[in-house]
Amino acid sequence: MKALLRTLLDQALATLQRDARLPALNALPNYTLERSKTRAHGDFASNLALLLAKPARSNPRQLAEALLAALPAHPLLARAEVAGPGFINLFLTPEAGHAEVQRALQEGARYGHNTQGRGTRVGVEFVSANPTGPLHVGHGRNAAIGDCIARLLEASGWAVTREFYYNDAGSQIDNLARSVQARALGHGPEHPDWPADGYRGEYIREVAQAYLAGACVESDGHTITAGRDAQDFESIRRFAVAWLRREQNLDLAAFGVRFDVYFLESSLYTEGKVEETVRALVAHGHTYEEGGALWLKSTDFGDDKDRVMRKSDGSYTYFVPDVAYHRSKWQRGYTRAITVLGSDHHGSLARVKAGLQALDCGIPKGYPDYLLYQMVTVMRGGAEVKLSKRAGSYVTLRDLIEEVGRDATRWFLTARKADSQLTFDIDLARAQSNDNPVFYVQYAHARIASVLRQAAERGMVHDAARGAEALPRLDGAQAQALMWELSRFPEVVESAAGDLEPHQIAQYLGEIAYAFHTWYNAEPFLVEDADLRDARLLLARAAQQVLANGLGLLGVSAPEQM
Repeated sequence: MKALLRTLLDQALATLQRDARLPALNALPNYTLERSKTRAHGDFASNLALLLAKPARSNPRQLAEALLAALPAHPLLARAEVAGPGFINLFLTPEAGHAEVQRALQEGARYGHNTQGRGTRVGVEFVSANPTGPLHVGHGRNAAIGDCIARLLEASGWAVTREFYYNDAGSQIDNLARSVQARALGHGPEHPDWPADGYRGEYIREVAQAYLAGACVESDGHTITAGRDAQDFESIRRFAVAWLRREQNLDLAAFGVRFDVYFLESSLYTEGKVEETVRALVAHGHTYEEGGALWLKSTDFGDDKDRVMRKSDGSYTYFVPDVAYHRSKWQRGYTRAITVLGSDHHGSLARVKAGLQALDCGIPKGYPDYLLYQMVTVMRGGAEVKLSKRAGSYVTLRDLIEEVGRDATRWFLTARKADSQLTFDIDLARAQSNDNPVFYVQYAHARIASVLRQAAERGMVHDAARGAEALPRLDGAQAQALMWELSRFPEVVESAAGDLEPHQIAQYLGEIAYAFHTWYNAEPFLVEDADLRDARLLLARAAQQVLANGLGLLGVSAPEQM
């Protein structure tokens, strides 16, 4: 509906220009066409005339009236009015809602999809956890948000590649290996020889026991076999990283998350990508040496101060491999790149973007897009849950999945805007009541499935064509409200994908569920009047399709019964 109305407004604008009632413009204004807050003021409202008034040197109300006079007639457009200083209010016919119901059923699983991305390649990097322990609940929020963004972009016509960046180099990996080695030697965290920054969770004991037992782990198509020698630090290091990578992959699979590419930080060093990037920065004149260190002139590209790239001891600061990594994304054909990170990474973003611009290799300004999310507080019985026995110091993603299931975990981790604080209430997520939003939405889908089963059991064959003809009989306020909500779905998908905000889908599904439950409680479906029954079942099936499509974008199941 929104695309149709925009086309009609564009045609009216073209008519005014053709008839010289409006001067030729170098570019059309980026006007808005939005759903009205109340349908008494129209189904949609546009500010087109207000934006045109200045370049056209015209009164906005008079311009709006001229646009309405030139607006082409259409069977789904009832009327248009000028409001206030020059807003254009557009009213749809009831047939517009009927058409959208049928479109939802005709397009099925693809209803709500669009071609916004036009097949452009985009890399979505998310989770990217250090392979030093089980995934915690923050990683879970990252995984849920990143996966939902990938699903939304795919539904919007982008060619999406999901990427996991393994931080398998640096001091944290050394601390992991030292911790496992200490356990293999029979030491516990209380032992004086325990590493000062060692990891203390129960999982360290599990890795050490597996190493001493000579276990094998599959990693990147290779089999890593434990060396059993507690003194062989490099063997322990390789085995521990492989073991924990496998554990994280199992958690992500249980969470319904997959990746197309696993990129190792260590490969940036072994393949010379870091050195190559530094040489390119030096060659383009964006570095200088001072105090025995190599500096990046990052202030030339919007950073608040210049940054050390290579310290006086010859080692690189941590943002340099990040520049090399994102450079590799551009080289691998990611026209657009999106990176999902915790808000604690905020300070490093400007210097990475500065480094990419300093390469002078055509990378667009602002590349990559960063999406920052706040961490999660887990509550049970009104008190914060802080510890996991296995992890030792934090709540793991596996803990949540075991407590409340995958669907509730994914829903609650995506249902709020990423940059807002999130409280995960385990008791609410487990509740089978209308207070639990994921239960409420899934129950709407299951309730429709139940109605359809009852109809079949009673021999009521649903005639979709007859139902389509009888849709005008669904003139009650509740049925009309549901049709209105259903017709919004394509717009919500486009908005959620464009804004990288999967929580918009969760909020919308709650509104659809409310509209359906309200209608269900107001009118019986399985009535003797076959025409009316088929119309109501047709609308119910459309609602079921939209609920299933929306839940699919969140990676949440659409149950047939509950």
